[in-house]
Amino acid sequence: MTKKTIFDTQVLGHPAGLFVLFFTEMWERFSFYGMRVLLINFLTMTLIGYNPGWAWSTENAGALFGTYVMLLYLTPILGGIIADKITGYRWAVIIGAVIITLGHVSMAFETEVSLYLGLALLVIGTGFFKPNMVSFVSEMYKDLPEKKDAAYTIFYMGVNSGAFFGMMLCGYLAERIGWSWGFGLAGVFMLLGTIQFWFAKPLFGSIGCEPRKQEKTETINDAKQEEEKLNPFTTLDKILVALSAIIGIGYALNDPLSKIWNIDLFGWAATLGLKGQYVMVIVGLIAFFYLIGSRIMRYTTIVRDRMLTVVIFAFFVVFFWLSFEQGASSLVIFARDNIERELHGNWAVLYNIFNALLTVIPLLLITYVLFLLIKKTYKKIFPAVVVLLVCFSLVWGIASWMLQRDFKTTAYSVSYQAYEQTDTQGRTTYIPITEENRVARPDLKIVERTTIIGVADYHLKVGQEIKLLSKNNKNTSFGYVDAEKEQWAKQRGAELNTDNGLIVAQVKEERDNWVETTVSWFSILNSFFIIALASLFSRWWDSKYNPPAAKKYGIGLLMLSVGFGLLALGSHGVTHGVKVSMLWLVFAYMFNTMGELCLSPVGLSYVSKLVPARMIAFMFGVWYLAVAIGHKLAAVVGGQIENITREYSLSTFFLIFTIVPAVAGVLIILINPFVKKLMHGVK
Repeated sequence: MTKKTIFDTQVLGHPAGLFVLFFTEMWERFSFYGMRVLLINFLTMTLIGYNPGWAWSTENAGALFGTYVMLLYLTPILGGIIADKITGYRWAVIIGAVIITLGHVSMAFETEVSLYLGLALLVIGTGFFKPNMVSFVSEMYKDLPEKKDAAYTIFYMGVNSGAFFGMMLCGYLAERIGWSWGFGLAGVFMLLGTIQFWFAKPLFGSIGCEPRKQEKTETINDAKQEEEKLNPFTTLDKILVALSAIIGIGYALNDPLSKIWNIDLFGWAATLGLKGQYVMVIVGLIAFFYLIGSRIMRYTTIVRDRMLTVVIFAFFVVFFWLSFEQGASSLVIFARDNIERELHGNWAVLYNIFNALLTVIPLLLITYVLFLLIKKTYKKIFPAVVVLLVCFSLVWGIASWMLQRDFKTTAYSVSYQAYEQTDTQGRTTYIPITEENRVARPDLKIVERTTIIGVADYHLKVGQEIKLLSKNNKNTSFGYVDAEKEQWAKQRGAELNTDNGLIVAQVKEERDNWVETTVSWFSILNSFFIIALASLFSRWWDSKYNPPAAKKYGIGLLMLSVGFGLLALGSHGVTHGVKVSMLWLVFAYMFNTMGELCLSPVGLSYVSKLVPARMIAFMFGVWYLAVAIGHKLAAVVGGQIENITREYSLSTFFLIFTIVPAVAGVLIILINPFVKKLMHGVK
């Protein structure tokens, strides 16, 4: 009798279990990116407005967000060890998914305690979930390595699909209805994804049930044995690892603590004009670089050179993520406050058609994959099939509501009064006159301003007096306020003892064909361009023109530089209240994504190729540390967008991310011959 295997039930030539993992990862990425695209926007939004937030400074929001993403790349190291030693992949995924779900639920309450608790749970849950999903795929294909590349391609399509729909739908609900709806929707899909993974157990056999046992490998020859000889960690090594880890985690926690709550854990270390946390970071980096250098020097020449190559790649990856991850911080602020997101006439029609195709076509393709999975497995995993059907029914329902709402929104041109103010640099700003500041600034000129607002469910009349609230912190976009929201604004103003922000306006005319894109819509462009361009870059890497690793890095960094160069050019000379075309941001995301596609083939694959078995875990840790540092720096520097714009200009801010990756890209291309020599034939 033939033994049954996980390949007995196949979908598109792969085991059906792979597609269960595809959908599990898709819903996890849906929840992660759905929350991620909202956080900075929510934290920095005005306390009283059309969709109020917490009115944090971008600097404080960046500090908290940076610590969150930094820890997200460090906890998977611990989560992978726990799965290997104790729980096994399957239970690690379940534990992680449940904790992530609780994190999203906590964030939906929008209180300070629930937000911090939610972020902590997301960090812990991701530590369990993230490394073990990839391990699941690897274990599934351990006897069929020739199909592993195709399997990972399918799996990562799930990653990008989840990111795409999470940012689109969570972002739309959060911005159109309220933040808790966006945070809550992320939790709903994480929960449903967990349930369908649990019910799909029969498709996985024994994979991931028990902790992985270390397999013994035979040495091939004496030379290889010499290269990979046991090199145990000394007592000094362990002390340096502990010191670096404590300082690193301490800095990650201290940065938001010191900026937001004035609790400085490293205040005692301040010296020479440097904050204590930066002094300790320098100490930690010295300890860590000494640790890496001393361990690398203990190996033979070839192994030492190859490991040095990984360190070089890790160094440059910091500069890539420093710029690329502005998409989660400063580019969100830029899209909200400085991009012309209101489209009129034919442009509105074209956008609605494009957005409908952008939404429906990918959803149809993924639904087709679901149909194939159901067709093959409904008898084996019927409860999981039911859960997946519920998930897709929800997605189709929300997407249909979103598209219908945008197609049917009615727009009105309205006028309101504002104070005109000119600063010392000659920049003119307009302060809307609210119900409570009509006579607050008699020294300033009063001018008539006009704007266009969209109303989905109300019909206004020309000449009607209405109330508005600002949609951003710059008073450049406004939303219509109904009686319920007007009452809320008055109560909120009284509670905070501040201006309620209500602006009296008059309807001038009704406008046809108007639509306003959400802030989060721009973030989906990264996933869209990855899906659209991945095959093109794949063919490039398979051709005779495939560049070496260092040049791929350089090309990626230079493409990233071009993307931010476009933003620097597009925002040049922009003054308060003037917005730039969304096409600048669209093309910037395109070049940024092309930069990512250049680096993606390099990354982790070279760690496994260049590093001896004994040091793989340690060097993976070095790599993820570099990624974590890049993400943290991105959020910290991105949080300076308001300060740099105020002191210099918005264009100057984007020039930082134009020059830094350009210099890094040129440098790594120039040292390519040196790097190639260090790799000793590894391609």
